[in-house]
Amino acid sequence: MNYQPIPVTEQSQSVSERIRARLMASGTRFHANDNIAAYIEPGEMDQLLDEVSARMQGVLESLVIDTVSDHNTQGTARRVAKMYLQEIFGGRYTPPPPVTEFPNAALLNELMIIGPITVRSACSHHLCPIMGKVWIGVMPNQHSNLIGLSKYARLAAWVMNRPQIQEEAVVQLAELLQEKMQPDGLAVIMEAEHFCMHWRGVKDTDALMVNSVMHGSFLKDPALRREFLSLIKR
Repeated sequence: MNYQPIPVTEQSQSVSERIRARLMASGTRFHANDNIAAYIEPGEMDQLLDEVSARMQGVLESLVIDTVSDHNTQGTARRVAKMYLQEIFGGRYTPPPPVTEFPNAALLNELMIIGPITVRSACSHHLCPIMGKVWIGVMPNQHSNLIGLSKYARLAAWVMNRPQIQEEAVVQLAELLQEKMQPDGLAVIMEAEHFCMHWRGVKDTDALMVNSVMHGSFLKDPALRREFLSLIKR
């Protein structure tokens, strides 16, 4: 007797499999630091929370942690799943925050500096915390869109709240701000502690990583770059 395989329907798949299938069908990348909100349908985040909770429970059991009689770990699996999906990895699963843009009616063309903005992320290699600060320099022109001060922090959090490496995170933030504002120049500097060095490995508690991205006039004009670097308080 010949048996025919039963086709896998979307209803029989787990929610993560359904989301992954949509991403793959569209040819969309879903690396750790990518946003996939457009491929998540209404109600699926609750289902994803249930799925991640169940799998996190399996991780705890494989670590031989008693989550039944130990009152400290009862509910830990769901708390961790909620933390990942809604907080430290939340930038993967939510659309960009609304940003009100204003025309540069006053024709501002002087250096603006925003920061330090406190940012929190997680290393995509070990999922350890990255804690740091970001400074943003903007050289607007008459055609630039200006955004509210708090929106810089919201956009930075949206980018950073994903499994990241710092070098790529700064590039992502710079490209996002460049696209929204279209300034003559844009500079982003990030300074952060990496707990994958503090907690494990070399266990060096003093090391910091600093990196920068310069666009436009910040890249071409050494005097402007020096002014920006001299004014930020690190």
